[in-house]
Formats: sequence, structure tokens, C-alpha cells
Amino acid sequence: MQDWSGHGAIVTGGASGLGAATAQRLAASGLKVTIFDMNADAGQTQADAVGGSFASVDVTDPQSVADGIAKAEAAHGPARIVVNCAGIAPAAKTVSRGEAHDAAVFERVIRVNLIGSFNCASQAAARMVAADPIDADGARGVIINTASVAAFDGQIGQLAYAASKGGIVGMTLPMARDLADKGIRVCAIAPGLFLTPLLQGLPEEVQASLGAQVPFPSRLGDPGEYGEMVDHITRNPMLNGEVIRLDGAIRMAPR
Repeated sequence: MQDWSGHGAIVTGGASGLGAATAQRLAASGLKVTIFDMNADAGQTQADAVGGSFASVDVTDPQSVADGIAKAEAAHGPARIVVNCAGIAPAAKTVSRGEAHDAAVFERVIRVNLIGSFNCASQAAARMVAADPIDADGARGVIINTASVAAFDGQIGQLAYAASKGGIVGMTLPMARDLADKGIRVCAIAPGLFLTPLLQGLPEEVQASLGAQVPFPSRLGDPGEYGEMVDHITRNPMLNGEVIRLDGAIRMAPR
């Protein structure tokens, strides 16, 4: 198993939800975490809680990403683990009430979820390549992107979101192949229904109803379980180029 303790890590969208849980888990494993987020107050609070650092980063802006990576490296050395959790999920149908899906909304979702993940992954990989290997295998780093079961089972109104997450699924293997000779592994996690801030805002009876749709365990996922999967991927050197469904065996219905 690979041991990344003492090295730097970056978690995008780390101010809340899956990203916050991931930052907590990586810090518990001895990594020095930098949180990227647009919410400065919540991001700094989470960074303080894990003994890490915070950078206000717009993942859609390559220069903002470059500045954030430089800040992370100045604080903790080269980031060896990068986990992309930043994302948005506005709902809209292809045609609703006779009107076509707003192209600007579609583009925004693609830019944040897919291009944002690409920006952070590709720029971080360039820095990893320049770092020394940590073991006899020549390992230099691990990149984990967040897909979704919507990439496979997109529901009504999830056109833009499903397209963005499908792009992350499609990006996983070629990115892993691109970086294989450089000692950098790439995986994606496709979570199902997790108790993130989006679902926490729903009434308890609605949360319970959603959780009951999961075959087993019949509940919403805990963000900590996502963090545990991230931690395992970072440690297991044979996990590479894989998209892992973390969903309790759910297959989403059309609505």
C-alpha cells in the first residue's frame, strides 16, 4: 500500500459535503490539505479544522487554478493527491414549457463540473511530474475526480449534470493512460444518493424516501463513506483508470 502521509493534498469544493469529508479523511491519514473553494468563510473554517490551508479558487479559470496550486505548494510542498469535488447541479429539461434548455446554464455546468476538474487535474499533474517518486514503483501522485451515478442513469431534468459527469467518466481512462509512465494514477468515484448540503435542505420525510430507494444499505450515503473510498484509492496502487460506483446498488429511475 502507498503511504502519502506528510505530503500535500488538494481538495476542490472542500468547504462542504463530499469535499469537506474528504479533506477530513486525508488529514487524518497524515496529509497536509489545501482546500479550494469559492466560499471563503466556510473554506477557511474547514481548512482550520483539518490543520490545512485555504485558497479561493474558481476552478473554471485556469489562472485561478494555477494561483491556487502555487499557494498550496508554498504551504505544503507539491500536492501528491488531488480530489475534485467542486460541482453544481441545476435542474432543467431539454425543452420545458416550449422553451429550449438555457444554453448558458448548460455551458456553466460543463465548465464547473467537467472543465473545472480537467483544469485542476491537468495542472496538478504537471507539478506531480516534476516531483520525486515516493516508492520503488515510481509513484508520484493520485488524481481522483468525482463523477456520479447520473453519468449512467441520468434522470429527467439532469441533462447538463449527467453530460458533465459522463465527461468525467470518459476522461478517466485516457488520463490514467497519459500519466501512467509518469507514476500518476487516475480514478473517479461515481456516488449515488449522499447526504450533502443539497439533500440536507429537503424535509426529513423526503430524505427518508430517497434513502429507501437504495437497495442496501437503505439510507442516504454518509459523506464520510466517500472520504473513506478516496483514502483507499490513494493507498491501493492497483486502482488506476477505474470509475467506482459508490451507491448501495441503486439504479436511478427516470424521475
